[in-house]
Amino acid sequence: MFIRHLLLSFALLITVSSYSQVRIYSNEFLNIGAGARGLSMGGAQVASVNDATAGYWNPAGLSEVRELPSLSLMHAEYFAGIGKYDFGSLAIPVANNKRTIGLSLLRFAVDDIPNTLYLIEPDGSVNYANIRSFNSADWAFLLSVGQVLREVNGKKMSLGVNAKVIRRNVGSFANAWGFGLDIGFQMRARNWSFGVVGRDITTTFNSWNFNFTEREKEVLFLTNNEIPVKSTELTAPRLVIGGAYDFRLGKGIKLKAEANIDLTFDGRRNTVLSSNLINGDPRIGAELNIKDIFFVRTGIYNFQKTFADGDTLNRKKVWIYQPAAGAGFKLGKNFFIDYAFTNLANQSNPLYTHIISMRLDLVKTKRSQKTK
Repeated sequence: MFIRHLLLSFALLITVSSYSQVRIYSNEFLNIGAGARGLSMGGAQVASVNDATAGYWNPAGLSEVRELPSLSLMHAEYFAGIGKYDFGSLAIPVANNKRTIGLSLLRFAVDDIPNTLYLIEPDGSVNYANIRSFNSADWAFLLSVGQVLREVNGKKMSLGVNAKVIRRNVGSFANAWGFGLDIGFQMRARNWSFGVVGRDITTTFNSWNFNFTEREKEVLFLTNNEIPVKSTELTAPRLVIGGAYDFRLGKGIKLKAEANIDLTFDGRRNTVLSSNLINGDPRIGAELNIKDIFFVRTGIYNFQKTFADGDTLNRKKVWIYQPAAGAGFKLGKNFFIDYAFTNLANQSNPLYTHIISMRLDLVKTKRSQKTK
């Protein structure tokens, strides 16, 4: 029982301490997504994103925020409120509306994790009053710039860059600092748009430090656990390419369809395009816009090949995917409420959750426009 409790308490620390090279699943909290609109469309956003969440999806899209700032906030909870994910972003136009600065903050945290290190008294008795708790939190701060490169004959090209700072901590036991860069591009015409973003282009790294007391080191040694030391976790680059098209279905009714492909280069994955050199994971999303007031969205993503349910004899493999859905409402001239229902885990361990986000676009009044 003593060893079992210790292993539960320090499992996360031991996992973290094993990072030393490029990891396939590194800084995964940065792959969750941002904003209920994008999540309800299956994450297909790099070509069409045009609000403050562009700092996350594609910084080039920030150039679509003009004149006055735009604010976006999102909150989601997992495991009955144990895990919490928060996102906030602010886009501020500058340089005669040709450039936009973006500030984004992400936090994924699991609070009140039981620490059973002192569960056992020196005489061998169990004292549950000695159980303490700690928090594990992942933070990311993104400083983004979106710049219009060229705008002529109804076509516009924009470039964007992210500089991100990552802070991760596991109670008082371990903490890490990380840094990385993203770069994005968008091209827009009347009914279509194209986008591409390179994430972690310089190979984002986290440098871990561990702070164990002598007693904690002794317990790790006695339970045959490795005592963590300084280590570095590397996140390999990835490339996301996407295209979107706007269909006119009737008076005041439009349909936006977008398809993205997420390309990774860090070893074979269970994706549609799978090899040791390159992997491709498609994302498809759609948004029905009714008079710019009511929005209905859906998307599919995370295609994987697995054994068919109930097929224990032939062991036939089939393709499965994760769906997403949501809706949005425009309240007044510049306030939006968005909702998404999506699975943020995987097919074998589904974690469907409700996500709410809001967007506030600060637009000029007619009076201020006349007096300009």
